[in-house]
Amino acid sequence: METINIQFTLFSAFYSPLIATMSGGFLKAEGLSPEWSVAPVGKSAIAALEDGSAHVVQSALSQGFTPLNKGQQPTVVHFAQVNEMDGFFLTAREPQPDFKWQDLEGAEVVLFGGGQPLDMFRYACHKAGIDYAKIKAINVGGAADMDKAFRAGQGQYIQQQGPFPQQLQADGVGHIVAQVGLPIGPCGFSSLATTREWLQTDMAKAFTRAYRKTRQYMNDAPASEIAAAQSEYFPDTDIQVLHDCIASYQKLGCWTPHIEITEQAYNATLDIYEYNNLINSRYAYDQVCARPPVTS
Repeated sequence: METINIQFTLFSAFYSPLIATMSGGFLKAEGLSPEWSVAPVGKSAIAALEDGSAHVVQSALSQGFTPLNKGQQPTVVHFAQVNEMDGFFLTAREPQPDFKWQDLEGAEVVLFGGGQPLDMFRYACHKAGIDYAKIKAINVGGAADMDKAFRAGQGQYIQQQGPFPQQLQADGVGHIVAQVGLPIGPCGFSSLATTREWLQTDMAKAFTRAYRKTRQYMNDAPASEIAAAQSEYFPDTDIQVLHDCIASYQKLGCWTPHIEITEQAYNATLDIYEYNNLINSRYAYDQVCARPPVTS
C-alpha cells in the first residue's frame, strides 16, 4: 500500500465525496492507504501542498483568484469538483413552513463574517431579490461559535453547513427553512486541488479512479449506508442526524456523478465573485483549473 496524504480545509458531511473515498474503501481498492488531516485554524490547506505534506486537499476555486488578483500565478490547480452547489442551510428559531427569503429583511441572522460562505450568501440574497443591507447580521466567529450563540438565544435565523442544522433540528432548537444553494444554482463551490506535477503521477491516476467510483456511490447508495460507513468520522454526531444531512445533500444534487470541474460551473463562480467585486478580471479556466488525469 502506498500512503496518500489528504487534507481538508473544513471537515463536515458536506465533503462526504472525499470522506467516502476512505470510508467506502475506494482508495484501498486502488492500493492507496489514506492519512488525513484538517488544516490548522488560520492556515490554508494549500500550504500543505506547497510544503509537500499533502498530495490532495479539499479547497475552493476561489482560492485561485487570490494570487491572480495580485498578478501572480497560483501554485496549485483544481482538478475535480467536490460540491457543485452551496451547501449551507438557513435555520429558523421557530417553524416557518411558508418561509420566504423576504422574511430575512429586518431579521437578526447569525452569519459567517467573511470568506466564501458570506460571498455566496450575499449572492443568494441578490438572486432571491432581497436587500442584504436590510439584514441585521450577527457575527460571532466560526461555525462552532455560531452554533453556540444560536443555542444561547442569539438570532432569529442562522446560516450553517450540515450536519449543524440537522443537529439543531434534532435537538428542538431550530427548524431548517431553506437551502442557500437553491437560489444560486450550480457553481464551482468546492474542489480538490493539487500541484501540476502530482497530476502526472501514477498515484494521481489511482486516486482519480477511486474518486470517480466514489462519486457514483454517493448518488447510488442509500444515505443510511453512507452514514453508517462514515459514522466513525463523526463520533459526536447522532447517526440519524448524519443520515438526514447526507440525504439532504443527495436531494440537493451537489454531488453530481461527474468529477470534472465544468467550464459552466467555473463561469458561475466567476459571476458570484464578480458580483461581490472580488476579482480583477474574469480569469481563464486553465489559470485555475486542470482536467483530471484519467478520463475513466
